[in-house]
Amino acid sequence: MIGELTALFTACCWAVAARLFRQLGASFSPLALNLWKGLVAIVVLVPICLWVYPNSPLQTSHIIWLLISGVIGIGLGDTFFFQALNRIGDSQTILFAESLAPIFTALLAMAWIAEWLTWQQWCGIAVVILAVDMVIKLNKRDTSQVFELSGFVYAALAALCQALGAVVSRDVLTSTGVDAANASLMRLLGGLAIIILLLIVKRQRWLPKSDNPKRTWLMFAAATLVGTFAALYLQMVAFTYAKAAVVQTLFATSVILSLLVAKIMGDRVNRQSLVWSLVALAGVGLLVTGEHW
Repeated sequence: MIGELTALFTACCWAVAARLFRQLGASFSPLALNLWKGLVAIVVLVPICLWVYPNSPLQTSHIIWLLISGVIGIGLGDTFFFQALNRIGDSQTILFAESLAPIFTALLAMAWIAEWLTWQQWCGIAVVILAVDMVIKLNKRDTSQVFELSGFVYAALAALCQALGAVVSRDVLTSTGVDAANASLMRLLGGLAIIILLLIVKRQRWLPKSDNPKRTWLMFAAATLVGTFAALYLQMVAFTYAKAAVVQTLFATSVILSLLVAKIMGDRVNRQSLVWSLVALAGVGLLVTGEHW
């Protein structure tokens, strides 16, 4: 249960941070936002790794694999996701990527680390994906449907990168006993390396443009601590205690949890969305209890 609960807490962190990051998108370019939130999270993680977990059992080979996981899951995965956003819009990108990521993760986990799901867990994955897809469709912000094949290819690549990063992380965490803080730090360093390279190649600006820099940086700090530092640490805990495909599916419930955040912030929430949120909750129940049936 620890893995499943921390996966849900991770999704909650992403739901809260997503609202803040969406507002920050007007000031930061996507790559610059990725760069700075990664840097802040590293600054927070380094003292924790040095003082709280100084005797990490990580060996050179494990560090390399975690760095690779970060390059794939954080660096390339986010980049492909942003490319898809630019081509087919947010609703279709999220719909496609969040539907494929749990399936890719389940298949890769079976092939890579022989991690098999029960039929009840497969049913839970199907229910959660269906509910998330319906919520996205009901709340889509695109004014028109755009079909561009390259956009869907980028969304699929983003989902594949998420899955690869998840399975590699799960493999290292379960085989070494490394703590979540050191694992998170290694993944961030790997992701940050590819983001810096892309910023240099694309010659994009590194700093935000804002009429109120102080407010922008304060909002950025809050979003980063919740959506990057806390979420990444909880993500590693989740992969330590629960199957990769189950964790990846529970991450997708951030779309559902964002409705709760919107409701708290005073936004109107579609009644049908609330019904599908209950359906997603039933799917989560199948995922959590399916292991023990």
